Amino acid sequence: MNIKPLYDRVLVKINSPENVTKGGIIIPENTNQEKPQEGTVAAVGTGKLLDDGTVMPLDVKKGDAVLFNKYGGMELSLGDGDYVFLTQNEILGIIE
Repeated sequence: MNIKPLYDRVLVKINSPENVTKGGIIIPENTNQEKPQEGTVAAVGTGKLLDDGTVMPLDVKKGDAVLFNKYGGMELSLGDGDYVFLTQNEILGIIE
């Protein structure tokens, strides 16, 4: 199924949090949930529609690794994983 976000919305595939550190320490699930989540941009809309009718392009693009707040957006499950619809304003940053 192909989903094309509208306007300033972004579809992000959620990366599963690491539950074990490099040293082998198991991190409880509730600890991971309080940190911002990471994901990969799967699709982007055309841009933010401004009051004057122009469209401002988005700063993120397909394939970007991003950070976002766990409680933002609308989550959905598709065949190959979990996704979240966010507006560009809900994205905290791009991981370089």
